[in-house]
Amino acid sequence: MPDAPGLELLAKELGDAALETVYFRGRATLIVDPRRIRSVLAELRARGYGFLASVHGVDHYPEEPRLGVIYELLDMSRVDRVTVKARVPLEEPVIDSLTPDADDGPGWPTADHQEREIYDMFGVVFRGHPELRRILMPEDYEGYPQRRDFPVGGEPVFFTYNDPARRAASR
Repeated sequence: MPDAPGLELLAKELGDAALETVYFRGRATLIVDPRRIRSVLAELRARGYGFLASVHGVDHYPEEPRLGVIYELLDMSRVDRVTVKARVPLEEPVIDSLTPDADDGPGWPTADHQEREIYDMFGVVFRGHPELRRILMPEDYEGYPQRRDFPVGGEPVFFTYNDPARRAASR
């Protein structure tokens, strides 16, 4: 992992795309402008971070911008890791897709299903994704279950096996 000074140098080389750096417990994190996510990750790929290990969604309720997307990149030759975070507002939760079909360039094939999962659970729209649709929830499902303001408890389930009134009525 880049050390704290190395992370600061990396952020400086990325220019105004890097909004902030966090170095905590040996983990290097870049917070970047969501409008520049593809160019930042392309630059990191050129620097050796060629493996997109994972893409996550997060809800920072009640803060704004509320929704976040977290990218974990790995340099396999140096066994070096960097985290890249971008936050988007709830009113317009849109960020560019990293899938190969989304734009010119190689893209990241591993982003396909992970972006769909974030869309399904948090409602973040990945601009340019070739097939952005629900992957875990039914197509007609309303809401985003991983958002922090989603109602807890879901729908009530009625079990009739041990209900004496229902057993008596069925006889």
